[in-house]
Amino acid sequence: MTFRASWTTLSGMTGVTADWSIVPGADHNGAMTVRPHLRPRPGSIPTSPGVYRFRDEHGRVIYVGKAKNLRARLSSYFQDFAALHPRTQTMVSTAADVDWTVVGTEVEALQLEYSWIKEYDPRFNVKYRDDKSYPYLAVTMGEEFPRVQVMRGAKRKGVRYFGPYGHAWAIRETVDLLLRVFPVRTCSAGVFRSARNSGRPCLLGYIGKCSAPCTGKIGAEEHRELAEDFCSFMAGDTGRFIRALEGSMRQAAQDQEYERAARIRDDVQALRTALEKQSVVLSDSTDCDVIAFAEDPLEAAVQVFYVRGGRIRGRRGWVVDKVEDVGTGGLVERFLAQAYGGGDAGGAEGAAVPREVLVSAEPADRDAVVAWLTELRGARVDLRVPQRGDKKTLLETVGKNADQALARHKTQRAGDLTTRSRALQEVQEALDLPEAPLRIECFDISNLMGEHVVASMVVFEDGLARKKEYRRFSIRGTAKGDREQHDAASMYEVVHRRFTRYLEEGAKSGELATMGEEGPTAGEASEGEGAAPGRFAYPPNLVVVDGGRPQVEAARRALDDLGIDDVAVCGLAKRLEEVWLPGEEDPVILPRAGEGLYLLQRVRDEAHRFAIAYHRKKRSQALTGSALDDVPGLGPARRAALIKHFGSVKRLKAAGPEEIAQVPGVGRATAEAVHAHLNGGQERNDGG
Repeated sequence: MTFRASWTTLSGMTGVTADWSIVPGADHNGAMTVRPHLRPRPGSIPTSPGVYRFRDEHGRVIYVGKAKNLRARLSSYFQDFAALHPRTQTMVSTAADVDWTVVGTEVEALQLEYSWIKEYDPRFNVKYRDDKSYPYLAVTMGEEFPRVQVMRGAKRKGVRYFGPYGHAWAIRETVDLLLRVFPVRTCSAGVFRSARNSGRPCLLGYIGKCSAPCTGKIGAEEHRELAEDFCSFMAGDTGRFIRALEGSMRQAAQDQEYERAARIRDDVQALRTALEKQSVVLSDSTDCDVIAFAEDPLEAAVQVFYVRGGRIRGRRGWVVDKVEDVGTGGLVERFLAQAYGGGDAGGAEGAAVPREVLVSAEPADRDAVVAWLTELRGARVDLRVPQRGDKKTLLETVGKNADQALARHKTQRAGDLTTRSRALQEVQEALDLPEAPLRIECFDISNLMGEHVVASMVVFEDGLARKKEYRRFSIRGTAKGDREQHDAASMYEVVHRRFTRYLEEGAKSGELATMGEEGPTAGEASEGEGAAPGRFAYPPNLVVVDGGRPQVEAARRALDDLGIDDVAVCGLAKRLEEVWLPGEEDPVILPRAGEGLYLLQRVRDEAHRFAIAYHRKKRSQALTGSALDDVPGLGPARRAALIKHFGSVKRLKAAGPEEIAQVPGVGRATAEAVHAHLNGGQERNDGG
């Protein structure tokens, strides 16, 4: 393996390169390893701050890191190979190229590292995963009439979030109490439209837990003020509302409006009950996030308590696989970048930065991280490890929660990594592959009586589904013959199309690399460096097809026709779960209870599920008459009547205007318009 190192600055290319190689060797146990053979020339790597990228043999970025001193950091990867962390060994042995970019400050390095991790999603970088799906209390302030609701998943613009909470029922209990005082709408868009059309509010409107803006009982501005008050209370400005209500209660009593005073008293009690559900841990003016880690040599768990107005407003947890031998300070730094920089798994924009962040260990580049957080917040952020008092006690409590979370995670994942490794090893041995199939792509064909033929491609890396790389295809060919021949021809087409794109994108990458070697302008080099990889840029180690010998032979023939001979192919037949290889008369029988067969079944079943979902979507579009959407004067009711009468768009297309006009509600003029719309394009094609 040969490494080519080139370094750039943000202002342009600098022609300094260094080459070194990695060659096979043996460790003290006699096992084959990878160790440095030729080190870079002294002085070829700058000592400035910067960000570096490792790439594999296909040009894919597999690791992004930053360093105060690039020379010292990169040199650490090419010392004694046996002394490296096991996952660092895997990363270095997988890499085929490294490059780096010099920046002016450590803050710039932190920002560039985060942006590259978000862009390339490198497989060897630390990525925190939610230890469960957390619900949030959300207020859709971006709507004309804001709505209060429970939300999970990615955060959206124009929505105020509070939490996260441990359980959705806790949110609903809090909302039910607060709606007495802040009657903001909670209904869905459909219910809101229905109430607006009928002029009658829903049940909550009748019992006083909604101000019923749908019926005009309150205007948009007044309703927005209610929503803003609701958000202010949830954000910690609680005393103002309780004092105001208590003043109103006393005034009502003085005016002898005792029923009104009793209602206000109940409102005050509802607010106090909502507050009692949130533990008081610090002074009323304290806004902070408390972050603690629990870790072992391979994994770590992090817990965060969100404190606003001195009360715990929510908590959340993550787990992470350690990619290299990184300390707690390094984990803290990477977590802060993901949680506040926008890479938070729960949202697109990241969490709001509080005035104070309490951590169990300071990050290595504390000053740079503080400067970055301050820039994000627009005001000073205090990042520290509490040494005494209530804040230290709270951090210890969060640390205990992290310990318990790691213990639960290890129990749940016991044997998981080992199982996946064993599955890949069993597949490698059964199919006689030169290496474990770290990337598997599976293809499946779905159709109904030869119509709406589609195909799916799913991707598994390291035994785990990589859903964002899934692809689906509409089959273009019109294969003739029985179903087996039809499926084989469709399989040939989809595999040929997928790997044709791979070759095309590889050629483009080669052109960019050639441009770089010839010394393009700074602008051209930057564009090539930053270009996102194509959707089919990376080949698999193994192609799995859903089917038997005909489908396998079709896939192999497609690869041979393209001159690709370094991708293995196999098929998994459903009937007896036999594994077929190209050119073999007999199938390979894997142990029924083995992890290797189970992995291939999961890959095959996922491809089948993905193909069926796409096929059903296409059938639904055909059966629901979406082809009739653009017919002038044809509304939803008459579209439905036509589809119900004829059964499908295909039969409707074959009918004449007289037959179409027989459908109740469809006149002669409309029938002619439908016929012309469905057949006009075909007539033009035939005429051309």
